[in-house]
Amino acid sequence: MSDSEQLNSIRDEIDSLDQKIQQLINQRAACAQEVARIKLAADPEDTCFYRPEREAEVLRKVQARNRGPLDSEEMARLFREIMSACLALEQPLNVAFLGPEGTFTQAAALKHFGHSVSTKPLASIGDVFREVEAGSVDFGVVPVENSTEGVISHTLDLFFNSPLSICGEVILRIHHNLLGTEKPWRQAEKVYSHQQSLAQCRRWLDQNLPNAERIAVASNAAAAQIAASDGGVAIASTEAAALYKLCVHEHNIEDEPCNTTRFLIIGQQQSGVSSDDKTSLLLATKNEAGGLYRLLTPFADQGISMSRIESRPSRRGIWDYVFFIDIIGHQQDPVVKKALQQLDLESSMCKILGSYPAAVL
Repeated sequence: MSDSEQLNSIRDEIDSLDQKIQQLINQRAACAQEVARIKLAADPEDTCFYRPEREAEVLRKVQARNRGPLDSEEMARLFREIMSACLALEQPLNVAFLGPEGTFTQAAALKHFGHSVSTKPLASIGDVFREVEAGSVDFGVVPVENSTEGVISHTLDLFFNSPLSICGEVILRIHHNLLGTEKPWRQAEKVYSHQQSLAQCRRWLDQNLPNAERIAVASNAAAAQIAASDGGVAIASTEAAALYKLCVHEHNIEDEPCNTTRFLIIGQQQSGVSSDDKTSLLLATKNEAGGLYRLLTPFADQGISMSRIESRPSRRGIWDYVFFIDIIGHQQDPVVKKALQQLDLESSMCKILGSYPAAVL
């Protein structure tokens, strides 16, 4: 068989596979519609279509059974989009994010929910909280910490008084790029970006644009907007470059190659139990010797691992602090329940911010 004949044979096989894949995707979509029908018949007033624990389990199974040649992350991304399209047949979701268009927070929203959702850019993290609380959108996506620059304090502070629950998380690798007009970038007098991004690219800027003024703005996408109009340069994503018609002068200028940001999904619904969950807590204790030790003892007693602890001023008094703690497990797990019962006795405040599936990478 000649090379041409071999290629034609493989292409015929691909066409046949494409037809089967398309049929199967539509069968899955029909199943999603039937799920919606059953849910609406059972409870038309309070039907919950999006189940984060269910979606996380599906993606984990996809990755576990994957044998290549596509890698597991890419396979999960493809299934995420299929699930997103199917969910949109049941109920289109509206998701708010820290805007404008082209931010990493929008990228996190699309990674988590897929491209079949409607995304709404907002001017601040506080606005995202308010829109979700008002019920104007179904969910919000907010940044909470970066692997090199630490926590986003404003996000944590907003949980003090918010009734919202954390119902998911997204881990996103962050690649920063230098964007600008067609002017030579080394002549730039101003560099715009979010303060965290400026910090994450500090060494690169010191070496390559030491005399340029560094101007912090609300988001990387906002930086791209400004650079497009005033001739400066911005640190932002390649998506922002395409959106605002800028050149990508330099790729991946972040100082740390493993630069990663964690985002939280906030909403009014609780997530059920999955095979790999986290629970986030807001705890307070009296400012006295052994106070923090007594807060952490219930976790040690029950063999519960903590993945993060962060202190923040409580704003109730000078040198009075609260602690944001992430633990492994769901609040419905028996051992977590026991620990929370102990915390009720030992803490002056114990607020459960939510139990949710750990991010599927």
